[in-house]
Amino acid sequence: MNLALFDLDNTLLAGDSDYEWAQFLISKGVVDEKIHRTKNDAFFADYKAGTLDIYAFLDFQLAPLALHSRAQLNAWHHEFMRTRILPIITSAARHLVAQHATAGDLLCIVTATNSFVTGPIAREFGIPHLIGTIPAQNDGRFTGSSEGVPSFREGKITRVEAWMEAMGLWWSDFDRSWFYSDSLNDLPLLEKVTNPVAVDADATLTSVAIRNNWRQISLR
Repeated sequence: MNLALFDLDNTLLAGDSDYEWAQFLISKGVVDEKIHRTKNDAFFADYKAGTLDIYAFLDFQLAPLALHSRAQLNAWHHEFMRTRILPIITSAARHLVAQHATAGDLLCIVTATNSFVTGPIAREFGIPHLIGTIPAQNDGRFTGSSEGVPSFREGKITRVEAWMEAMGLWWSDFDRSWFYSDSLNDLPLLEKVTNPVAVDADATLTSVAIRNNWRQISLR
């Protein structure tokens, strides 16, 4: 059996779902444009630089979820998928996922973005497993906080291994394992699999990929 893990933002997507969700909320007048755009841009820059404070970011990212009902959030997300996400899913990304699915590989998206935003995206790709940061809930309503270990940097390994153990599996149960990512933040998990793949990678990851002779591809 083989394992195929996929980062989502700027990997399977030709864009960032976290960033696009914030921009969508701004466009709907749900959050203050000036304050939210400034903070969103700053966090996005920190992420690209590898200096993101994940807990500060999650406090920012998840706060709007606590202010609205699930029915309203779901309605917004349906529009978000149609207007913001489907346009940044490339045919090459769909083909890559389909190749692994046809081969019978175990497929999972592993992303720092929260599971409310990313769950429908995983389903759009037909990927049955999702490891995302978990937004805490109370009686079905989001609290604005996160729960458990964020799936970010080394936390992705922690979450992937917990997921494997829940199925009675471990790395050694897979003949081959892939992780596809664009980001320097994913170096810990890229170094864990047998087949790391840099996808439309940032400068740091590109340099590491060249040095280690890792495969490099584009899905754009």
